[in-house]
Amino acid sequence: MTEAVQVHVHRPKIEYFNLAELTNTDPKGFVRPVEKYRTTDWGLYMARTSDHVQFHYIESWLIPTLGIRASVFHYHPLHDRDQDYYLDIGEFDRVGPKLWKSVDHYLDIVVRHGRSAELIDVDELFAAHAAGLIDLPEAQQAVAHATAAVDGLARHNYRLDDWLDSLGMPVTWQ
Repeated sequence: MTEAVQVHVHRPKIEYFNLAELTNTDPKGFVRPVEKYRTTDWGLYMARTSDHVQFHYIESWLIPTLGIRASVFHYHPLHDRDQDYYLDIGEFDRVGPKLWKSVDHYLDIVVRHGRSAELIDVDELFAAHAAGLIDLPEAQQAVAHATAAVDGLARHNYRLDDWLDSLGMPVTWQ
């Protein structure tokens, strides 16, 4: 018999991307300046500096139809990780002419270019659903988006850019 692991339960993280003001409001309400936004028919690109202890810069693509936010974290040398991309699963929507909103649905995928994709935080999704913080249709949609992403990555040899190119969603990074 395995021991139950205690999971920290939290509300879904909500973030705002204000293209008019060139700001990004994180889930804790901190407003940060954005260096660059770029919109396409299928998504939103953001690049900004970060005051995080582990990384100094973040680039993200929000892709609503896939339910993903693909990010590259530019880590400080002592905090470098064995990952090339980090995918958040959630809802990513344009909520105004110059405003986007993201609602994180707990699941994440760590992508190691050309090697692997690891689905993580499944325990967080289950705990949030059990606590009534995410309903069943949202949880099912999160699983569907995550499994579609892992499948797409696997079919393209774990190369995020190749998978997205195959869908007509070419991404660029700095």
